[in-house]
Amino acid sequence: MYSTEWFSTNWFLMAQDRLSSVFFALADPTRRGVLARLAAGDATVKELAQPYAMSVAAVSKHLKVLEAAGLVSQGKQSQWRPRHLEAAPLQEIYEWLEDYRRFWDRSLDSLAEHLRLLQSPGDDHKQDNP
Repeated sequence: MYSTEWFSTNWFLMAQDRLSSVFFALADPTRRGVLARLAAGDATVKELAQPYAMSVAAVSKHLKVLEAAGLVSQGKQSQWRPRHLEAAPLQEIYEWLEDYRRFWDRSLDSLAEHLRLLQSPGDDHKQDNP
């Protein structure tokens, strides 16, 4: 049996590809909140920890996961080390999901056409019920 610590520190062993590591990073609501905050502009760890009931060290662990997934980078401006959103991995997720959106669009279009045919007047599209 694995402890929570094992998952939080060794998750990268499970992520064999970039999409997996990005999805893993996005699976946590705190990390999604951090990304939303960084979408508004760069921020320090202390600023990112402010809205959460957790320590700066705990937020730093979340940032390590986001950095490993390529979603966040760290600046080097003297003592102030702001974190910055890196959106490229999100574009990769969007492109991956786009194939499924097209699949559902085609499926729903086919269903709509089928329903339209069933509801259209004329006996040629309706089945006779005994």
